[in-house]
Amino acid sequence: MIVKRLLVIRFSALGDVAMLVPVVRALAEQFPDCEITMLSQQRMADLFADLPSNVSFHGVDLRKQSVSEIVAGLGQYDRVADMHGVWRSLYIRWHMRLKGARVAHIRKGRWSKHQLVTGQIRQPLKHTTERYQDVLAALGLPIKLQVNPTIVSTRAREGIGVAPFAAHQGKIYPIERMERVVELLSERGEHVVLFGGGKQEQAVLDSWAAKYKRVESVAGKHSLGEEIERMRSLRVMLSMDSANMHLASLVGTRVISIWGETHPYAGFLGYGQSMDDCIQRDLPCRPCSIYGNKPCRFGDYRCMDITPETIIDKLCARS
Repeated sequence: MIVKRLLVIRFSALGDVAMLVPVVRALAEQFPDCEITMLSQQRMADLFADLPSNVSFHGVDLRKQSVSEIVAGLGQYDRVADMHGVWRSLYIRWHMRLKGARVAHIRKGRWSKHQLVTGQIRQPLKHTTERYQDVLAALGLPIKLQVNPTIVSTRAREGIGVAPFAAHQGKIYPIERMERVVELLSERGEHVVLFGGGKQEQAVLDSWAAKYKRVESVAGKHSLGEEIERMRSLRVMLSMDSANMHLASLVGTRVISIWGETHPYAGFLGYGQSMDDCIQRDLPCRPCSIYGNKPCRFGDYRCMDITPETIIDKLCARS
């Protein structure tokens, strides 16, 4: 059966939605006759702005719309790809199945991730983009996803991005040490562009921009799409295990990533990025968390005991 209309569902988080973009792009290019609707939060729209014409974005506001209202606003589909696996997406795919759609949902590999954090296994798990591909294959839409070809050489670009924050403490390099990294880059004459999130984070980054030469903060000053375009111009990005790593990856910017409680083996390394560009300590207690949301069992977050000079050496070695 030819798939004419496909609904793809993923509401959050920003990094997970960003990892879905190259998958949807490949799907649209390899199945040009399939009409694809991407269902997500409206604030994610900029991520899908430049996809092929057979992709349309259906944005919703989860704070204002009930799931039944969301369903009522959707059309008829042959297939439904639930890339989220939460109660909202389950409700939607259940309704679509009643209308005759064939549905498939993501397998998150929770058991293997548990084994990773408990030390039972020590090897890379399936990447999130591969899990998305598995859902499409189950719907009769197998795709080939190439390693991001644009992350090869960014020497012609200018500037170093620094995104020092993440959703949880276990993924954040100590802020006073990160400020030292920014200071050292400034002393080297580098142009540093700071990326952040909330108002408190923006205040910190604005203070660094005011203190050090050739340092600017774009936090809170641009739309998501504009920030992504700014990342496109960078020579390299320094990021935590956070959404900014994935946003920079979307536009082919090399990312030096810092990992604490979490580990790139869990399947969340930026699309096309290299394990060689991951800064992390080899400790028997790592990883202790998949999402970085657990308190350190020792109370000192020793996984983040990395000197600013180590980061500078990695960041400037071949950037």
